[in-house]
Amino acid sequence: MNYYKFNPLQKTLIWGTESWLLSGVAGNETMVGDHSLNNLVREQKDRLLGKYNYQRFGDEFPLLVKFIDARQDLSIQVHPNDEIAHRHGKPRGKTEMWYVMRSTPDAKLYNGLARVITPEEYKQMVADNRICDALAQYSVKEGDCFFIPAGRIHSIGAGCRLAEIQQTCDVTYRIYDYGRRDKDGNLRQLHTEQAAESIDYNVLPDYRTYYDPEKNIGKVLVDCPYFTTSVYDLDEPMLIDYSELDSFVVLVGVEGDGTLIIDGDEVSFRAGDTLLLPAYINNVRAEGTIKFLETYIA
Repeated sequence: MNYYKFNPLQKTLIWGTESWLLSGVAGNETMVGDHSLNNLVREQKDRLLGKYNYQRFGDEFPLLVKFIDARQDLSIQVHPNDEIAHRHGKPRGKTEMWYVMRSTPDAKLYNGLARVITPEEYKQMVADNRICDALAQYSVKEGDCFFIPAGRIHSIGAGCRLAEIQQTCDVTYRIYDYGRRDKDGNLRQLHTEQAAESIDYNVLPDYRTYYDPEKNIGKVLVDCPYFTTSVYDLDEPMLIDYSELDSFVVLVGVEGDGTLIIDGDEVSFRAGDTLLLPAYINNVRAEGTIKFLETYIA
């Protein structure tokens, strides 16, 4: 088969909703027909993932792709890198990215430190409910992009709708949660010490990912060892050549609708759809008025 179209997992959380579009996380795998994502990997092996990726990741699909709809602010949080995750008994860390979709006019998010603090100052600011004072905050609109390498403090704010692409990992260290309580009335658990070890305390002048939006061409948003992601904003037909790529490709519709012809197989494609293309696919012809994300691991 030249493509797999997955059914998302819908999750209702204290702050809003998540739609897990493509997931190989144990206990939370997305399905195509009667097959879970990782079962598909076990059956198809390098024909699905590509030779290098199958050697690297084995039978677990290496990416987790979500839509996030935040009705309240998410907790202030951080993810460990691979090395720290291994020390904590986890299989891997989490590097991720955000692509902002249509959000409310007042939508904001935190990404990165705005000023230098020490681990000791961090702990005191958490204790004093002042950690947000040290964070860089951004107003966001559709098309904005943020890269969040493991170790960078971040939080999605109320009103944000975005696509999130990340390593297959569900390890989150919660730093601050505005005093919220769970469904049983208990304060939600914080992970102050684990987060202190995981935070990258370097400060950058700007954490936004800049690119020039352009029609009918693939614009690279993020290119890192864990994934390469581009955005396509099409209003005329385009042929995308994958003949030299030794990787699966994930396509996520974020706006509009159209048709994809995948090595001769035709499939409708619209906002919200997620397609997984095996590594042996040579080309895709995209038609219609549609915006989508393309992700693979080179």
